[in-house]
Amino acid sequence: MNTRESRWVDPAPLEIARPRLPWWTLLPGWVKLVCLPVALVWVLVWLLALLGRMVWRYPLLVLAALVTAWFDAIAGHWAVGGTVAGLTVGLAVWWRVHPESFWRVAGPARSEIRQLAVYAADWRSVMRLSDLVKLVRGREHRPKLGRVRSEGWRDRVRVRMVKGQAPEQWEAHASGLAHAFKATSCRVRVRKPGRLELDFIHRDPLQRPIPAPALPEDAASVDLKRLPVGRTETGKLWRLRLLARHLLVVGVSGAGKGSLLWAIIRALAPMIRTGEVRLYGIDPKGGMELGQAPEVFGNRVVFDNGPDAVALLEDIATEVKTRASRYRGWLRSWQASTGDPFVLLVVDELADVIAYQPDKTLRERASRAVQTITSQGRAPGVCVLGLVQDPRKEVVGFRHLFTTRIAMRLDEKQQVDMVLGDGVRERGATAHEISEQTPGVAWAKEDGRREPFRARAFHVTDDDLDELVTTVTGVPTHRAQVLSFPERSERDGGAVA
Repeated sequence: MNTRESRWVDPAPLEIARPRLPWWTLLPGWVKLVCLPVALVWVLVWLLALLGRMVWRYPLLVLAALVTAWFDAIAGHWAVGGTVAGLTVGLAVWWRVHPESFWRVAGPARSEIRQLAVYAADWRSVMRLSDLVKLVRGREHRPKLGRVRSEGWRDRVRVRMVKGQAPEQWEAHASGLAHAFKATSCRVRVRKPGRLELDFIHRDPLQRPIPAPALPEDAASVDLKRLPVGRTETGKLWRLRLLARHLLVVGVSGAGKGSLLWAIIRALAPMIRTGEVRLYGIDPKGGMELGQAPEVFGNRVVFDNGPDAVALLEDIATEVKTRASRYRGWLRSWQASTGDPFVLLVVDELADVIAYQPDKTLRERASRAVQTITSQGRAPGVCVLGLVQDPRKEVVGFRHLFTTRIAMRLDEKQQVDMVLGDGVRERGATAHEISEQTPGVAWAKEDGRREPFRARAFHVTDDDLDELVTTVTGVPTHRAQVLSFPERSERDGGAVA
């Protein structure tokens, strides 16, 4: 037979993975019999450990299950159903009448329910689909789910990473994790080496404006290291440090920079009245912001970006050098005991002074003066509060000299890293997603803290500004009443009635 004309083809060899049996199946029968009690004890210990872990993680749910089973055994199903219905109605009324106290008591139970029903139920699948699981020699290494704390507006989920993982890997999958667990966003925070805490956000606790509190009563109650200017997401006071700090606030028009500005000045009111704090101001917009309460600045405020503004900056720069020379060998940083007032320089629209000024000479002089103040003014007791809309390096080339940077609503996501530093957007600082309906909301980053935080400044009204001026100057202030324009009548031929 001619093999070249044959249509027969040799079949491919059968390739089958050889099954691998557990090693103990190869042991002799008498060895298995001897080891059986040991194996049974091991299984019993494993089950007890599993039960202990369940009790440790879900103590309230386990207790509720045991009490329900005991009550069902002694009273029957109808009694259990009636009791549960009554408790449900009572808890609903409690939640409706006083929700704060209700969630204060029911919060731990809610945390356990969400940990079991939301996170533990889908944890393995989500980790696999998010590529956060590692396979080594056929063995799966999966991140371990820790405690879950539900606070209503967010869930705080603790995680133990797989060895070899980095927080940046979790930050890259934060958006996918948020959608997997039905949250609006997810933020990744490092607790300690190998341990993370994921914040799954469900709603915005800063949705409503926060009214300004009462003015401090006396200068002794004002702490330049902890000025209350608003509230954070967690409900705590947002406190800013002015001593040995410079602040840069960036946000588009209407983002609420004025609210933060006046919240800071209101917190300083008693010290401004006694002269322990001296304010200087520059408002290139003709006084549209600082002109709302110019009395608190005295005669130390300029409403343009021309020679007067530059001269004011150079005078403060000279004061910085003078104080540094006087403190040399005596103090490392400013103290109230020196007798010198703490100086706060407020520059609204900083870019108009150092970047947009058409006169090149004035622009360069202003830039040099501001850089001198920001680089040397912290120790002598001089703080700069700069507000700007454009955070680009061409506009503010010395952003690094501002130790506290605050990003309000921004136009582009790249601007977030420009203001707060590289990588903060991946850690959840989404200032470019702040709503136009929430002016005053901001992300803040302080030197020495890796994680940014979200907060909202107090809403300062015209009445609050009148109270501020009255407190500082001692002279009652009332704004002029705006009257409606007189109506025109056809009988008068369109003349004013």
